[in-house]
Amino acid sequence: MQAKFSVVLITKNAAQHLSKCLESCQFADEIVVVDSGSEDETVAIANSYGAKIVMQKWLGFGPQKQFAIEQASNDWVLCLDADEWLSEELSSSIKEILTYPQCAAYRFPRSNRFMGKFLRHGEGYPDLSLRLFDRRHAKWSNDSVHEKVITTSIVGTLQGDLMHESGEDIALYLSKQNRYTTLQAMTLHARGKKAGIAKLVVSPILRFIKFYFFKQGFRDGVPGFVHISIGCMNSFIKYAKLRELDRINSLK
Repeated sequence: MQAKFSVVLITKNAAQHLSKCLESCQFADEIVVVDSGSEDETVAIANSYGAKIVMQKWLGFGPQKQFAIEQASNDWVLCLDADEWLSEELSSSIKEILTYPQCAAYRFPRSNRFMGKFLRHGEGYPDLSLRLFDRRHAKWSNDSVHEKVITTSIVGTLQGDLMHESGEDIALYLSKQNRYTTLQAMTLHARGKKAGIAKLVVSPILRFIKFYFFKQGFRDGVPGFVHISIGCMNSFIKYAKLRELDRINSLK
């Protein structure tokens, strides 16, 4: 008998992709949507799919997702973003593994669409994501950005891709990256980390070599090159912002 599980999402103004996401996981026993104040049709769409809707002011990515899984009726949870959807192969893998779970947590590849193409190499793939777990043995980290699932249990790997259908143009993508690098710099600063010239210069270069050559990002053509280049720029900007925070703090 398949273990009951809940699909859990956090949303805000996610109407553009939400239907495709919810359509792909209709086999779940429950869908929980925690919304932080959408002004579009997000809540109405979630209602149309019979989702349990909980309103919660924004707590930061990690705390918001942890709050969300605590609203589920089942201990097994599958955490998705509104712009993600399950491939048929991944859906089948989830159904099969929940019939007799051998681990308390499972990860699977995520394929990211960028500049109209699903990336299959470099930084964009396989992008293994731990999203299916028993909440009694795992939880979301408290990070405000780049949150992750924490578990001491053995993590299994499922077949099939989680498709990330962001559909963003480069300007919007860069806008999000600007917010993320600010949050990353603030987190590093709070931990007492420093950024010297070596970090500013060497980190982006090593990142490019790793993902473009060793991870074969060049095979994704121009979208792969742009995606990796932005990631390298983010590394530089993150440490530049950290240095700025250190400078401001030294003047106080």
